[in-house]
Amino acid sequence: MTGEYRSAFDSSISDREKFWLDAASEVDWVTPPTTAFTGGRWFPDGSLNTCFNALDRHVDAGNGDRTALIYDSAMLGTTRSYTYSELLDEVARFAWVLRTNGVCAGDRVILYLPMIPEAVVAMLACARIGAVHSVVFGGFAAKELAARIDDAQPVLLVTASGGFEPGRTIEYLPIVQKALSLTTTAAQPNVIVKTRDGIPGEHPWLDWDDQYVNAVALEPVTVQATDPLYILYTSGTTGKPKGVVRDNGGHAVALTWSMRNIYDIGAGQVMWTASDVGWVVGHSYIVYAPLFAGATTVLYEGKPVGTPDAGAFWRVIDDYKVRALFTAPTALRAVRKVDPHAEELAKYDIGSLETLFVAGERLDPDTYAWASDTLGVPVVDHWWQTETGWPICSNLRGLEPLPIKSGSPTVAVPGFQVEILDATGTLVDAGTEGNIVVKLPLPPGTLVGLWNDQDRFQRSYLETFPGYYLTGDSGYIDAEGYVYVLGRSDDVINVAGHRLSTGSMEAVVASHPAVAECAVIGIHDEIKGQRPSGYVVLKAGETITEDRLREDLVAMVRDQIGALATFRDVTVVGALPKTRSGKILRKTMRQIVAGEEYGVPSTIEDPAVLDALEKLLRR
Repeated sequence: MTGEYRSAFDSSISDREKFWLDAASEVDWVTPPTTAFTGGRWFPDGSLNTCFNALDRHVDAGNGDRTALIYDSAMLGTTRSYTYSELLDEVARFAWVLRTNGVCAGDRVILYLPMIPEAVVAMLACARIGAVHSVVFGGFAAKELAARIDDAQPVLLVTASGGFEPGRTIEYLPIVQKALSLTTTAAQPNVIVKTRDGIPGEHPWLDWDDQYVNAVALEPVTVQATDPLYILYTSGTTGKPKGVVRDNGGHAVALTWSMRNIYDIGAGQVMWTASDVGWVVGHSYIVYAPLFAGATTVLYEGKPVGTPDAGAFWRVIDDYKVRALFTAPTALRAVRKVDPHAEELAKYDIGSLETLFVAGERLDPDTYAWASDTLGVPVVDHWWQTETGWPICSNLRGLEPLPIKSGSPTVAVPGFQVEILDATGTLVDAGTEGNIVVKLPLPPGTLVGLWNDQDRFQRSYLETFPGYYLTGDSGYIDAEGYVYVLGRSDDVINVAGHRLSTGSMEAVVASHPAVAECAVIGIHDEIKGQRPSGYVVLKAGETITEDRLREDLVAMVRDQIGALATFRDVTVVGALPKTRSGKILRKTMRQIVAGEEYGVPSTIEDPAVLDALEKLLRR
């Protein structure tokens, strides 16, 4: 592969210092760094303020009247826009609120908030005074919130009276009260509550609006590039969440670079990331990166379907002239299930849309084809993790768009030296499946450790293959350098000595015209060790019998993967259990099928789906 991409990638590896110092020149520094990487840290001699880079510098440059944030609540039927000047005023005054409530640089603040502007304001206000925020997804159970309080030891907790979801209201205050009663920390945090219309609630804590009465704008505090910006907890195999730590300097440089080179978004253009600020996607591409770029970001409180219909996404694109939409494959599958022929799309003008980006789950070829045909724009699958904070692999639309290959997130992003190793740590040939790893050092913007647990950081990511970061995913790289991510390493099953990817089988099953979405997991087999078992959700209005569907799918897998897959188990289900970010809970499904005890994951979207599945599978 030659061209602009290859030149940039090679430079990021062979001339790391120059490449990333050049990228750092796009950031406003108090003390510009003279060294890109040393001692395991990025830009160690630089200092800056992340909030200044997101807001003040655009206002100072005369762009204060440009729209920074559009809040669209499909749940309430309300919208509100903030210019850069207006958002800066809100943030600077809430920074004062934080300071007057005892929050100093380096202190932790937990944010337990729904998708409302106050969530963005609170995140940026923490960054403004050098405090470390940790956003906990609004509605998480009390036990999970308590675990994060115990680990982060926050000085303050900022929450709301509740959140809205289709058909129900979630009251946060009882959850917060219970979480505080469960904590073991000696010093409990103060609490500030934003009361929402429609969700009143009495409480003994501080009121958000009252706190603003005498608030004055606070200037940004200078921090070192290596100082922590935020902690974001991700689920761990031990049950104890892992607190991924992101620094200020590397984060600002990486995300600023990514907006221009990956997403092709610049000042004044509109980016909509249909995620939640409780996830890394929301941190990076709802809040920070678009604002670093001087772009307009959309904060959407709603769902892809049911708020009010399957045209919700198209309506938002039309209303705000969105240039780039970033969502999860599961959202596209939800729309397709309800409206397979995209009839709702005809009601809207989505001519502003240049690119659809997807991540969070593997983009199966059938969903890719549907989205491509329906929208008529490039559908860019890109792959990254909570730990990395920005894409590991992508089709770089602002640097050099490459041909899109269905099933691949294209190529490694500059800075990420992706390789495939076998179980012994040996590099494998092109096209051979193995463990996906990234050669150290990781580029800026990636995790710098786990909060209060560097030993676990070492064990989880660095010990298995010395000199490499272990992604935990399996896949291969083809002869042209395209990366294929087939799923988590434990989603590879061994059928009579043959290592087979359940992700490959899912791609075949998903291509059936009656299938809306699916999951394939490995189950125990007395003869072959393991065998694949498929679970299928049908499209709305489909009447195919389960026997006919099974015959079709068995024949398709045999034809496209081979008889050695021994694929013959197909079960039609009403829905698949997922996390709120759209990941299918395959591990939990395997435990149910095996009759093992399992814990309901804290990130589950709808526990009732899991209950229904358990009854079906254990009947």
